[in-house]
Formats: sequence, C-alpha cells, structure tokens
Amino acid sequence: MSSTPPPTVPHGIPVLDEETELPRSERPEILIISGMSGAGRTRAAAALEDLDWYVIDNLPPRMLMPLAVMMRSGDGIHRLAAVVDVRSGEFFAELVNVLDELRRNSIDYRIIFLDASDAELVRRFETVRRPHPLQGPGRIMDGIENERIVLEQMRNRADVVIDTTDLSVHDLAHKMREVVASDDAERPLHITVMSFGFKYGLPLDADHVVDMRFLANPYWVSELRHLTGRDKEVSDYVLGLPGAKEFATSYVGTLTPVLDGYQNELKPYVTIAVGCTGGKHRSVAMSEEISRQLRDSGFAVRTIHRDLGRE
Repeated sequence: MSSTPPPTVPHGIPVLDEETELPRSERPEILIISGMSGAGRTRAAAALEDLDWYVIDNLPPRMLMPLAVMMRSGDGIHRLAAVVDVRSGEFFAELVNVLDELRRNSIDYRIIFLDASDAELVRRFETVRRPHPLQGPGRIMDGIENERIVLEQMRNRADVVIDTTDLSVHDLAHKMREVVASDDAERPLHITVMSFGFKYGLPLDADHVVDMRFLANPYWVSELRHLTGRDKEVSDYVLGLPGAKEFATSYVGTLTPVLDGYQNELKPYVTIAVGCTGGKHRSVAMSEEISRQLRDSGFAVRTIHRDLGRE
C-alpha cells in the first residue's frame, strides 16, 4: 500500500500535525519588525542578529510567504526577523493581505512595532540630515503624519509596541532581548583566552592583558626548554611556582563580576591576553589554567596560543 504524502496548503507549505510536530528548537519563528521611520528599526534588527536571528531588512511583503515555505521545509533557518516598512513603497500595501494569508496557512508570526513621539522623530531626522521617506517636497512632519496613517493597521495588529522616545540604542537592544527571550534564546558571552609573547607585540583585540613575566622562566631549565606550556612537565613547573596557582584563582575571581557585567551590557565577545617573553611556556600554561577555571565557572571559553611555534 502506497504511503500518503503529507497534506499541503497553497504555496506548497506542508501542514504539521501532532505526529510530525517539530521539536521546539526547530520550529520556525517569524518576527516582523515594523514601525515609524527613525524609531529604531535598524538597531532592533542588529540586536536580533546578535541573538542569531536571520534578519532581512526592507523586505517586500510578498516575499514573506516564500521564506515561510523555506523555513517549513527545514532548510536550516528556524528564526527569521523581517524588517517591513514604508521604504518598500507601493509593495507595502500588500502587507496586510500577506499577513492574513500567513494566518490562513497556520504560519505563526509576531509583529513588533517601533514608535516614538513626533518631536523625537523630527529631532532624529534633523540630526542625520536625511529626508523622511514619505516627506516628498514637504516638511519632515508631513512625512511623519503620512506614515502614521499608512501604518495605523500595522500598529493595531502589533503584538508588542515599543516606544523608543526615551530609549538609547543600548536600551533598545536590551528591550529586544527581553521581547524575544526564551530558555534557548540568550546568546552566551564568548571568551577567548590567548597566550602571546611580548617580543611579538600585544594582541590588538585584547580587552584584558596580564603579564606572566613575574614567574621564573622554564626556558632556563634545560629539560623544559624544548617543551611548551601545553606539556604536563612545563605546566606542573609553572603552576607549582610560588604565587602562580593563587594568581590564577584570584584573577578568575576578579574577572567573574566583569564578565557578568559584559553580559548585562550585551558585549558578546571578550579576549583575555596572557603574555610572557616568547609566548611558549609561562603564558601558555597560565592560559590553559585560567581557561579551565573559567569553564568550571560556567563560561564558554576557547583557548588559543598565538605565538606558539614562532621561535
């Protein structure tokens, strides 16, 4: 007996029944970002990109349905954020019908609408010295008033309305994170612990630099000279020196509130540079120890040794 293919709806979108329901982590999520020009749509989109959403700016509304089909077919995109606004011109008039079609095809989406006071929007346009997209030959206020009329239906349909009048770009990023927050939506802080040799120069992207030259140099121990800080013999020697292990523990303890603060301030990456003379022995061993302790504290850490092998 031949198997029956899964039912489909218009545009070839497969219907998901209870038996074929995808795991939560793989279910398509669609966010539609709209709102007033100058209210912060670009910054909102950037915040979503930082949270690993696939973001498309200034999308013609009619493209939402094909993208939804791609997501349903399991092509690897599970979270799509589309910025749709009056910049798409006459295409924007199609948006309401497209949203209705998405609903008819059981495609869930959320609308986030960004707004701000007229006075603040005028101030922002004057600051960047750009015309409002609906201004034409008139004033900025003419464009704002026209846009409010065009966007009235979208504002009424919105799941979330964010007033950005008194929000900094940083505050808006926080707000977007709150709106899309879920158990698996938070992007962790990515920490790189990098060993290096001072004689080759400081790493340009280092956020923190620590100097291991206060420890005795294994280079002057003949049986250790040819080894590196990744070898157990060198690691045991370096971490066994007076003050070495205590330094690592104290340093990680000092870093912990700093790293927590970076997460609160939406800084996604941090590089900790650990240096010694040549980047072969002390800095390598200490980088490995600091990385181990940070991982034990629950941080995501990668360890790289920039100058290992350069001697």
